[in-house]
Amino acid sequence: MSKQGPVGVGIIGAGVISKEYLTNLTSFPDVKVHIVADLFEEVAAARAAEFGISESGGVDAALNHPDVEIIVNLTIPAAHVEVATAAVNAGKHVWSEKPFSLDRESGLGLLKTAAAAGIRLGCAPDTFLGSGLQTARRMIENGDIGTPLTALTLMQSPGPESWHPNPAFLFQEGAGPLFDIGPYYLTALVQTFGSIRKVGAFGSRAKELRTIGSGPRAGEEFAVTVPTHVSAIAQFEGGASSQSIFSFESPYPRPGFVEITGSEATIAFPDPNMFDGDIRICATGSTDWTTIPTPSVPGTRGTGVLEMARAIREERPHRAQGELAYHVLDAMASISESMETGNFVTVDSSAARVPALPEDWDPTALTLA
Repeated sequence: MSKQGPVGVGIIGAGVISKEYLTNLTSFPDVKVHIVADLFEEVAAARAAEFGISESGGVDAALNHPDVEIIVNLTIPAAHVEVATAAVNAGKHVWSEKPFSLDRESGLGLLKTAAAAGIRLGCAPDTFLGSGLQTARRMIENGDIGTPLTALTLMQSPGPESWHPNPAFLFQEGAGPLFDIGPYYLTALVQTFGSIRKVGAFGSRAKELRTIGSGPRAGEEFAVTVPTHVSAIAQFEGGASSQSIFSFESPYPRPGFVEITGSEATIAFPDPNMFDGDIRICATGSTDWTTIPTPSVPGTRGTGVLEMARAIREERPHRAQGELAYHVLDAMASISESMETGNFVTVDSSAARVPALPEDWDPTALTLA
């Protein structure tokens, strides 16, 4: 017999992003955060105290907590698979921050381990569940732009070292603009066009060293080991294509956007790194854009955890699935291979397009009494 009531959650990783997750998870009545854990137990204790959570400790304390059903894995990218595998082995469902893994082999291994154990895997980004992208998706499915044909995506910034107090990992394996920002855009594209079948890309690195711009380590230099500007093209099942720029090299920051061109109109999504925002649409033959406000639905980082929690209780598939995150990882790894070899690379994995959320979906509602 399945459990009833709110789903128990344990946080592993008490770094910068944990604050935003905890702000939201502690406000959703369908989940309950029981513990915050970290390799540095004093950091976990401080974060737990900040949000009124009574328990904190090391990683094992979260993995072995009897009331925790979902581990929210907010560790650095290099530790994602290790922590997720440990959680699966402890019988816990897992939600991980992106990327799903650093390579195909470890990602596939995690999928197989979880499937054998009957454990759910979920992964960021969950921004595609926000009111902005969900509304845009419904418009496309309603035929508002005709048949979707092509896409243009763009994210340009100077890089996160100006504001992040410990940014080095964002410029190393498993990050850079492709792996750090790319999942938001590629997930939105996969949910629009279906699975990616082939990619081609070029990349560059403007600086070998960057400097921390804020926090107690301001002024320290760190090494850059991955491309910080990526230009990529992709072909999807069915033949649609996209062009994308992901860059930490632009002195002029541009708000991220996704434009989908259809046979009858072009639609501009809200920033896929956000959960809401206005949609714009321009009919074929016109140069005038019409702005369409999206519903104001509370939701931000942690929405995917909540949707997974409700799916556990309702015994249905959740939406931000591990298979989707792995397919996006596979596509990014293929983009990296294309940058290295100069060749087009075939993407072997696939991911099903998940159903849109109900229009009345409300993360602040108590549905698991």
